Amino acid sequence: MKNTYFNLIDQTFYFPQEGFDLRDGYLTFHGISLKHLIEKYGTPFRFIYLPKIGDQIKKARNLFNRAIKKHGYKGEYHYCYCTKCNHFSHVISAALKHDVHLETSSAFDIDLIQNLYKEEKIDKKRIIVNNGYKTDDYLKKIISLHEMDFTNIIVVLDSKSELARLTAVAKTVGIKKPIKIGIRMAINEEAQSAYYTSRLGIRHAEINDFFNAEIKDNELVEFKMLHFFVDSGIKDSLYYWGEFQKALKLYIDLKKQSKTLDSFNLGGGFPIKNNLGFEYDFNYVINEIVKGIKEACDNDNVPEPHIFTEFGKYTVGESGAIIFKVLEQKQQNDNESWYLIDNSLMNTIPDAWSIHEKFILLPINKWNNEYRRANIGGISCDHSDYYNSEDFNQEVLLPTYPETDKEPLYLGFFHTGAYQDAISGYGGIKHCLIPSPKHVIIDRDDKGNIIDYVYRNEQSAEDMFRLLGYNQE
Repeated sequence: MKNTYFNLIDQTFYFPQEGFDLRDGYLTFHGISLKHLIEKYGTPFRFIYLPKIGDQIKKARNLFNRAIKKHGYKGEYHYCYCTKCNHFSHVISAALKHDVHLETSSAFDIDLIQNLYKEEKIDKKRIIVNNGYKTDDYLKKIISLHEMDFTNIIVVLDSKSELARLTAVAKTVGIKKPIKIGIRMAINEEAQSAYYTSRLGIRHAEINDFFNAEIKDNELVEFKMLHFFVDSGIKDSLYYWGEFQKALKLYIDLKKQSKTLDSFNLGGGFPIKNNLGFEYDFNYVINEIVKGIKEACDNDNVPEPHIFTEFGKYTVGESGAIIFKVLEQKQQNDNESWYLIDNSLMNTIPDAWSIHEKFILLPINKWNNEYRRANIGGISCDHSDYYNSEDFNQEVLLPTYPETDKEPLYLGFFHTGAYQDAISGYGGIKHCLIPSPKHVIIDRDDKGNIIDYVYRNEQSAEDMFRLLGYNQE
């Protein structure tokens, strides 16, 4: 009896499961035939499945709204999408179909907001939360939106100095209405972190004094939001709930002093599925958040705030994937097998290389073959261009196959839709001049039929040489 790769997955995880199934021996992704896409587009290629974006938004929004109803919570829930996570027009358009608000993090993000307005994808009532360090250029562009009568811009102060620079710009243009602002509370990092307190935000112990000295009686600003964000994400852990309670207590203290403060921003942090055994009780965590805020506010007799989240990775991460072909098997010693793929891992999924991020790795075909442990190597000449068990605390097990097989082994890295294009420098110069792979968009029409098309072809030599200053007339 053969011990096949299918047997391995079937005995280890619940399979099939949401997003993943087999059809005629080939892997499917949300009902999409990956075999068909490979035959149509070749490899390597990355794709994004747009309907998954809406599914994620609806899931979180429904759970928050159910919790609000269950606990008799009087505030509202607002879902914001973090543009930095994936800036592509098709991604943001897919999110905006579900009436999300937007979060920005840099000066050019404001240009993006203006572009969306010109294209009539947003109106001036859309909530825009401005995070990140505020350069002077960033502040000027934020004020320009304010001058365009965007009514729901909230500038979240990342440092105390930003307020003085913000008001200086505001005075220069002679603003007629106060600018809505928030404060980001700096959080204490987890014990294993390289530092104790996040560089982002204003020190917790200084916020009350800062509010009373510079915000409370400042007619140029209107205090609306307290913001905090835990980088490790929203977890059911003592660490997360400790930072949550600290921020909540600060909100209540500030609310007692400010009539205009009405919003509590949890930042981002919902996890995405990075393995087939992924478990996370979204319903429980959301109910604990809503219940915790309500109980704390009731105990101190202050109104419940509007709850904001800024979900980037959660919104778009599970919509993306990258498909490779195994070019060659290499046995470099008695124990180690290498599968060399037709692009670079460093270039295409840089988080796997730089911060050891995990993604779902599955073969597209050969599920009825036996399996073995393998290292996956990219085709760059860099020693670190690999994916294996050493970095990921898990064995990479993949189907075996003879070199005489007419069909190559195809591999997919799934749930890569967040950050990978931005960090790799989409369309730019890649290590060893290995081209960016073809980019495919997948959507469904009103009847549920699949629509797929090429957004951008594989990067050409001419594309790269032009960027490098060659072949210029």
